[in-house]
Amino acid sequence: MVYTVFLFILAGLAEIGGGYLIWLWLREGRPLFWGIFGGIALAMYGVFATFQSFSSFGRVYAAYGGVFIILSILWGWGVDRKTPDLYDWVGAGICLVGVSVMLWAPRG
Repeated sequence: MVYTVFLFILAGLAEIGGGYLIWLWLREGRPLFWGIFGGIALAMYGVFATFQSFSSFGRVYAAYGGVFIILSILWGWGVDRKTPDLYDWVGAGICLVGVSVMLWAPRG
């Protein structure tokens, strides 16, 4: 379970960080190499997600979507300095419960 969570966090940071670098390049006029590094990070996100041990691509990516939501809220709080409100945290908690059900529910 620790490996699964680690891979989701690693993939999330690569996706959010890559997207953020491209945002900074295109929207805030940063140099081209910011966009290039952002593209590399986004590609690594796709690679990291394939290291999950679950056999279903769709299930892994659906579960990752919930983790992505939580990481996005944390990124916004830490990097963009946008403090999440109660509804952000409630929504993130609901997503975390949904991810847990999808990944670790007993299946026969």
